[in-house]
Amino acid sequence: MKALFSKKMIAGAAAALSLFATAGAQAATVLPDFVVVPPGGTRADDGFTADKITGNYTEVATFNPDGTFNVSLLWVAGQFVANDGNTPYQGADTGLGARYGMYATYQASGRFSTSTTGVTTFRFTPGTGSFQLFLDQNNDSISRFNTLFYTPPATGADAFQFQPGRVDDDLLLASGQAVRGVGTLDPTLETCGNSDPRAINCGSFGSTTTFSLEEAGLNFFVDPRPFYNLSFQAGQLNNFTPTGTQTINGSLDVVFGVPEPTSLGLLGLGLLGLSAAAKRRKQAK
Repeated sequence: MKALFSKKMIAGAAAALSLFATAGAQAATVLPDFVVVPPGGTRADDGFTADKITGNYTEVATFNPDGTFNVSLLWVAGQFVANDGNTPYQGADTGLGARYGMYATYQASGRFSTSTTGVTTFRFTPGTGSFQLFLDQNNDSISRFNTLFYTPPATGADAFQFQPGRVDDDLLLASGQAVRGVGTLDPTLETCGNSDPRAINCGSFGSTTTFSLEEAGLNFFVDPRPFYNLSFQAGQLNNFTPTGTQTINGSLDVVFGVPEPTSLGLLGLGLLGLSAAAKRRKQAK
């Protein structure tokens, strides 16, 4: 009886381990691959496959008394990553940060609310603002050591301003608009300065934007065809007070994908806004 009980225990434990292993395998994140050909290179000699782009952002956000907010963000790409976000490429291999740069501007608006416990939730309004991804061909548009070559906006409703002589040769790779997004600021987290004032993990945010390659982008992101029509951003929040105009910074990663069936309506709204913005740009020329 004792031996039978032990066998049952072992079998049960094995089944439980198998269940956990299966659940873990199902939970593993698989990121869609894309192929990049750096400027001046060829796919055969210089192309590489990645599935994530990491970077750093600085953002000006204005929080209005009526519970609305406007954000204007500048993101600078730092590294390509492969193997479902596990293998970072060196700049010497991809050229990013060494021979060329890549940056994006993002503007959007939404609503925010703060709970009685001090946790603030931000929700982006679908179809608002704009997203533009640029190739900095000479890697000289954003900064050099501690010198910045741009001017942050006065409020979250305005755009970053760049020095004309430095961005004239930059190429627009892709554009888009906000589809959805949500963020949470929780200053009560143990990692948000309560135990150490230097701690920087005070929350996170995620957003989805439409992603439409421009002519230059087709030569940079060369595969798949057609390319993914959504970009997903996930970032970390340092601590700040959600009143007035604030400057925020942190890390931000980008991946690509296609919409789920439940997101098609929101995607359509974003594409309509993108089409309207494109028409306005064309009329302004």
